[in-house]
Amino acid sequence: MPASVPPLPSPPSEAVADDRPEQTVSGPGHRLRLTLLMAGSCLPILGAVLIAPVLPQMQAHFADVPGVAAFVPMALTVPALSLALLAPFAGVLVDRLGRKRLLVVSTVLYAILGTAPLWLDSLGAIVASRALVGVAEAAIMTCSTTLIGDYYSGRQRDRYLAMQTMCASISATAFFVLGGAAGSAGWRAPFWAYAVSLLLAPAMAAFLPRPRPADHADEPSLTASEPMAKRPFPWRPLAGTCALTLFGAILFYTVQVEMAFLLNDMGVSNPGVIGLATAGSSAAVVIGAAVFAKAGRSPQAWLPTAFGLSALGFAVIWLAPNPVVLTAGAVINCLGSGIMLPSLLTLAMSKLHYADRGRGTGLWTGFFFLGQFICPLVVLALASAAGTLANALGVLALAGAAATAVLGLAARRHRTATPKPMQQTAG
Repeated sequence: MPASVPPLPSPPSEAVADDRPEQTVSGPGHRLRLTLLMAGSCLPILGAVLIAPVLPQMQAHFADVPGVAAFVPMALTVPALSLALLAPFAGVLVDRLGRKRLLVVSTVLYAILGTAPLWLDSLGAIVASRALVGVAEAAIMTCSTTLIGDYYSGRQRDRYLAMQTMCASISATAFFVLGGAAGSAGWRAPFWAYAVSLLLAPAMAAFLPRPRPADHADEPSLTASEPMAKRPFPWRPLAGTCALTLFGAILFYTVQVEMAFLLNDMGVSNPGVIGLATAGSSAAVVIGAAVFAKAGRSPQAWLPTAFGLSALGFAVIWLAPNPVVLTAGAVINCLGSGIMLPSLLTLAMSKLHYADRGRGTGLWTGFFFLGQFICPLVVLALASAAGTLANALGVLALAGAAATAVLGLAARRHRTATPKPMQQTAG
């Protein structure tokens, strides 16, 4: 018998207002449900970083294969491309087939496809299996995020979306260490970690309740004259958030991807020092997400701060005279990113009702991972135009500052337009 869980709450009347009511879900069933959703959200991160430490071993193993220098890195990056391209389609399936069913099926497929390189001897077949892993990841990430939006509302939903970012950042570091340790047993060994999803899938099937449209019938975007099945998808409100997410993902991943190269340009080549600096910036992402979760401000209020910190961090890196200042700039940038990511996701979620939540979450996820994939290409183009990698980050600092100004004006207009609650007077 599945564990009993408390009834699911209905969303508040205004999803992004600062005075949103707290509709808290609690109890043992809630904790188990949240643990499963956070674990599911970490699976795509495992796919992104787990095999990074063994890429040199893979390249040595397939040294006689034509194009090995291109195919081996693709084994690491192609899941992100698949996820970016297919997450919107996964969102459509989420709304049509059901969140829970698709999550369980895709989690099983993730284990099968993820462990395929243990038995495959063709590099081309391994890369193809990795592309299919990205398909499963697209469904898992979209379903997990959609279910958080279904199960929770108000500030509790905001906290758990921020927790999703925190878990992803922490797990990225843990999986990198795990991949390096497992790699000592051979380049195939880290792929065994994908089998963990075979433990998650039965638990998800048993303990995750199936969301029902009736639980969300009183959402503000659903009215008697606008039934759930006929209401048009909110393309226009979501388009701006998705475009901002694409830009935000580029700002976020730039430091993650380029940190080692930036330090190397300053004469730092010790892997231990580079790893320590990268770990410090990753920790700042977790701190930023925790700040967002605890403060209780609306995403509109947070976004100017988030993009401003990101731009400031880029400016410090650009002008840094030594590695210590450069690392400080990276920490500032990543602190802003930790606030930015849950703010953007919360903002997107606030524009969606139950019938559209899977498709909308899929679109947001697709734009975010598309930003991850094109980030190195954008930085390469900027470095070519600006002359150096540091100058490229200076350009991003200016772009981030411009975005901060625009978002600040939008936040001011939002505060002005939001009606204040009327105060009752005595007598």
